Amino acid sequence: MGIRSIALFLAMISPAWAGIVEDVRGALAQNNYAAAEVSLKSYLAQNGVTGEYVEAYSWMARAALINRDYDQATAYARQAEALALDQLKKRPLDAEPHLPLGLGAAIEVEAQSMAARGQRQRAAAVLQAALKTYGNTSIRARLQKNVNLISFQGRSAPPLREDQFLGSRPPTLASLKGSPVLLFFWAHWCGDCKAEAPIITQLRSEYASKGLTVIGPTRLYGYTAQVEHASPSDELAYIDAVRHRFYGGLLDMPVPISTYNFNVYGSSTTPTLVLLDRAGKVAMYHPGALAYDELRAEIDKVVAR
Repeated sequence: MGIRSIALFLAMISPAWAGIVEDVRGALAQNNYAAAEVSLKSYLAQNGVTGEYVEAYSWMARAALINRDYDQATAYARQAEALALDQLKKRPLDAEPHLPLGLGAAIEVEAQSMAARGQRQRAAAVLQAALKTYGNTSIRARLQKNVNLISFQGRSAPPLREDQFLGSRPPTLASLKGSPVLLFFWAHWCGDCKAEAPIITQLRSEYASKGLTVIGPTRLYGYTAQVEHASPSDELAYIDAVRHRFYGGLLDMPVPISTYNFNVYGSSTTPTLVLLDRAGKVAMYHPGALAYDELRAEIDKVVAR
């Protein structure tokens, strides 16, 4: 999922944008690139290139990547990026949400296509260059996520900022060396995070005797389910209410609250699960939810080592 819940996101976008994106995605779901191209050409003739068009066009690249057509994915990605760069001559990246989604996807697809073809160093270079350019924009965490997917495993885990928190006071990662640690990045609007919570609750109980510690970083997003523009104090109270309602088995889990943590760990996808070994190194980096058996198998590896 993206930075906002689907319900809130759809409430903000225009019917025209919803139409072009849904048309393109619907056609691609049927593997019908020709129909998707027709929808894009029709929208372009009526509206010209917009942030919405770039975001919709980026789905062509994403679909080709999923189909492992890396040459085509790269071609679509580069065209989407060129369209985005032309828009950036006229406006900031984050003037609205659609252009950053399209540009972020384009860079992501190009890098993932390189990595899939064994060009991991080139992919990392593309992402690092993008981070230098867009490190102060909304796509930073997405770019960092892709850097981490290529190079995070086996590295020492970056320290977390713990100035603001809910639950028990977060220990430093340095103080937890000698024990396995699971970082559970979650968001108050994230349905997949709520579904993952019982799995993590169960696994924490099962591996408590072997020292497993769970920390649940989250961040402020500037809104709640009821308020589009929420103050930090109101959103913090809302997060605590969500925590008590949906994370009852994890109420004693330390919850550091910091956008910095999400940027450093590339947590543009929630949940993001990061497993650290006893030496404090990243043993698993996984954007997205994991089933009980899959996550248990990863913890078993760390415990065994």
